[in-house]
Amino acid sequence: MTVTWKGVIPALMTEMHKDGRLDLEATARHAESCIAAGCEGLVMLGTLGENSSLSLDEKEQVVRTAVEAANGRVPVLAGIAEYTTDLAIATSKRMGAAGAAGLMVLPAMVYQQDSREAITHFRAVARAVDLPVMIYNNHVAYKVDLSPEDFAELADEKTIVAVKESSHDSRRMTDMVNVLGDRYKLFCGVDDLALENILFGAVGWVSGLVNSFPREGVALFRAASEGRLEEALALYRWFMPLLHLDTEVKLVQYIKLVNQMTGEGAEWVRAPRLTLIGEERARVEALVNKALETRPTLKAAA
Repeated sequence: MTVTWKGVIPALMTEMHKDGRLDLEATARHAESCIAAGCEGLVMLGTLGENSSLSLDEKEQVVRTAVEAANGRVPVLAGIAEYTTDLAIATSKRMGAAGAAGLMVLPAMVYQQDSREAITHFRAVARAVDLPVMIYNNHVAYKVDLSPEDFAELADEKTIVAVKESSHDSRRMTDMVNVLGDRYKLFCGVDDLALENILFGAVGWVSGLVNSFPREGVALFRAASEGRLEEALALYRWFMPLLHLDTEVKLVQYIKLVNQMTGEGAEWVRAPRLTLIGEERARVEALVNKALETRPTLKAAA
């Protein structure tokens, strides 16, 4: 399936049973909910998909499940987050064979690369696999930051078509456009910068909290991208306390709890992650309860 590289694409949760086993049926149900809400793709095996907690066989199962659930309606992208470039290439090929329409490629895990090493890593993966690639640029989490000039160096790799920009700096989107024009499809990768990024050039949003509130996330993106700024701002302000959860260390546990409270999934995670307790849990529950109490009435889609 061709990837259109636009719109809201949730970084979908990998659903699990309480004992840590994959819950593929629940993963498929959640994928269906997001597609029905208007999401234009699914990213599987991102951070929220607990990529590094899964075996290669499990990763393939998750991607196959999502592809079957999507049934050709939206593309499925597979997150690639491995320890070495060779492992990233091998995993990319396997995810392609499982039906992934594209890849979201992260820097190599654990080892802290410099930009030269990261560029070489991304170039090698792109050349080895016959799938379009989105580069996930997140220096906060992965300690390497590719600048607009670095992306200019990669511009000759035709299969690298998109960038999930997660620099936590609203200026970066403008800098990317100024240096690169429309060479790459730019995606917001930080939930609590979504409105700013859309206004400054993002054509899509790889989102965490859209897992929990898919209709609201799609409505926010469409209002902003279509210039209905008053509507977009009202939704953004309502959504923002929850969007902040996407930037915290325990974003997986936080958003899985939000999913559970909104009927979109379950809170179960795989060790060493643990479900939330005490004041930390109460804080997230209070945010969700307030959001549900004040949930906006959305206009019917045109």
